[in-house]
Amino acid sequence: MSGSNLIEVQSVSFAYDQRPVLKNINLVVPRGKVVSIMGGSGCGKTTLLRLIGGQLKPSSGSVKVDGESVETLSASQLTRLRRKMGMLFQMGALFTDLNVYENIAFQMREHTDLPEAIIYDLVMMKLHAVGLHGAYKLMPSELSGGMARRVALARAIALDPMLIMYDEPFAGLDPISLGVIGILIRKLNDALGATSIVVTHDVQESLKIVDYVYMVSDGVVVAEGTAEEIRSSTLPFVHQFVWGETDGPVAFHYPSESYSDLLLGRTL
Repeated sequence: MSGSNLIEVQSVSFAYDQRPVLKNINLVVPRGKVVSIMGGSGCGKTTLLRLIGGQLKPSSGSVKVDGESVETLSASQLTRLRRKMGMLFQMGALFTDLNVYENIAFQMREHTDLPEAIIYDLVMMKLHAVGLHGAYKLMPSELSGGMARRVALARAIALDPMLIMYDEPFAGLDPISLGVIGILIRKLNDALGATSIVVTHDVQESLKIVDYVYMVSDGVVVAEGTAEEIRSSTLPFVHQFVWGETDGPVAFHYPSESYSDLLLGRTL
């Protein structure tokens, strides 16, 4: 494995039962970079994150993180590796019965022996980094959508991970919050010296902050390149996806028999 790559996904296929989700995927994530995996709903983006995090094992191929083949690790080895990862889940996934401070302190207490005084300083530092040190006493129910996502981001970086994974970080946000989260993803990655994977279908916001993009459709990588290369691509699927066009390879209608035949009384 190249020392410049934190992650290498090599010829990976995966299926749920007999339903193929990923088909011979190859991609790399260089250290220190922000890489986006884009595609429509159900194309396999989140499944890729689960394979990288070791929640799932590939049907074939290999997923290497920091030189280790994730699918071969024991439970204790996988736990050790996961401590170097941060995860921002869809919609934040904060613990609803814990306040902001306790949400971020949770994994510090779980995975370290740090005294409470140090944990306090670290929690406030992480909250300050996302602009919310003044909200540490609030409950998740008292937060706006954008604030909740920022608290979740502070929790994701609580242990200064080498890898931060974002699963649809822009979903459900207003334009201002969306822009704030995008800026934070880029700035925190660079400030921490981390590596980030952003799984999203929010094209325009992602292209402002990422170093490289993989486009996935029907379980395969259909295009890859820098943000500018993706924007200027003439590949039909990429062009349709980037510019949100209704006409293209991704059809509006679900596959079916002729509409006229249905209207003429064909039985169901």
